[in-house]
Amino acid sequence: MIGCIIAVEAVCKDRCVCFCRVLRQRKDATQGGRLLSGDKNTKLYLHLKKWLEKVAIDYNMLQEGDRVLVGVSGGVDSLVLLDLLRTPMVFLPRFSVLAVNIDLGFDEEYLGYAELEQYLQKNGYEYVMEKTDIGILAHSDYNKKNPCFLCSRMRRKRIFEIANETGCSKIAFAHHKDDIIETLLINMFYGREISTMMPDQSVFGGKFHIIRPLAYINEPLIKKYAREENMPVIQDKCPTSKTSRRLYIKKLLDNMEKDDKDVRENIFKSMSHVKMDYLPGQEADDCSLRVISAES
Repeated sequence: MIGCIIAVEAVCKDRCVCFCRVLRQRKDATQGGRLLSGDKNTKLYLHLKKWLEKVAIDYNMLQEGDRVLVGVSGGVDSLVLLDLLRTPMVFLPRFSVLAVNIDLGFDEEYLGYAELEQYLQKNGYEYVMEKTDIGILAHSDYNKKNPCFLCSRMRRKRIFEIANETGCSKIAFAHHKDDIIETLLINMFYGREISTMMPDQSVFGGKFHIIRPLAYINEPLIKKYAREENMPVIQDKCPTSKTSRRLYIKKLLDNMEKDDKDVRENIFKSMSHVKMDYLPGQEADDCSLRVISAES
């Protein structure tokens, strides 16, 4: 299996060419990650900012002078994260933000790419955008079994490269509370393990940190904020986006919440109340081993 993955990556490395790379700097509009104009004061905005700063403090996500790469897929989740990170902070130190978009090549006319670039330019973001064929290759005959795995791996690899090139030590993804809950269930149902996304994760020996500042925020509130701010809705043209395991889990939770509205919240809180003594499969102590041996 490992050999197959290496072979696929070798083929993809030869064929996956970045058709276009765009870097725009609009430092006149930002200063140290702060939006200098257009203050917001809605109840929803203040709620989102409160929980974003809380998770950042809880996990010590940001330090003074950090340069934060924000992965922008074009979906509203990442646009909301980008928007919130560039607004005035109350308890967090100063940091700067770089938006990065890796176009996967599904939109042959690049209409979504153009719309996203226009939005970033209009709002004065510093950004990097690249056109690639990563998605096309991941869904090709070279990789029929698991296109999502290879696509994610190649895209994330390029993001790390850009972070290194631009001096970003923190990489922010827009995964929210619902994503963390869904990932837990996906890993249990299909991966035979109990694990999920971490709000702050050190990688490459601490050279980079993957941070998820929306980890305490529910998806519906993020969507509502995007509507209030009139953020663009860029269509996801990935052929597997409507048939993924994550979508199945999302629908499953929606159905469960028809009977109990607290299902998602209960699952999220359960991750902080793990009773290891009541989980099988742990390493048994000597006494337990002797009892098991005697009974067998």
